[in-house]
Amino acid sequence: MKHQTIDQLKQVAQIDAAHHHDMSRAERLTRWAELLEMEPHRRLATLHQTEYQALSVRSTMRCAGSPISVAYDDPVLREQGLADDTYGEAKRFFELTDAQLHGALCYCHYGATVRAATAARNVRAAIKPGLFTRLQEFFAR
Repeated sequence: MKHQTIDQLKQVAQIDAAHHHDMSRAERLTRWAELLEMEPHRRLATLHQTEYQALSVRSTMRCAGSPISVAYDDPVLREQGLADDTYGEAKRFFELTDAQLHGALCYCHYGATVRAATAARNVRAAIKPGLFTRLQEFFAR
């Protein structure tokens, strides 16, 4: 038997769609957070000034090595429908608001990089936002 690391197995793993159900929003977000937590000290690239970009520009923003890239590297999330590692696709697939994505991966909060554990904490907060977050999002409409 050949021994392989988890990273090596991820490279060759195939997902059998017949054994997977459609994941709920909470399950998709939980999986993303768990992927980020696998390497909690990893520095991930942030996206620059997401809140100031036009919607058309914001939706196409991406950066190699970002928290979104971690999600896109996962074959399970891709099988579930994550099409790429852009801001707009993360917003659609994970059913997040601009405020939630901004808090998780914008340059203005963390500088050029964010720790994976910090990004995971923000992703988990989006699963069931608290009252303050819900009020903030309501008045931001």
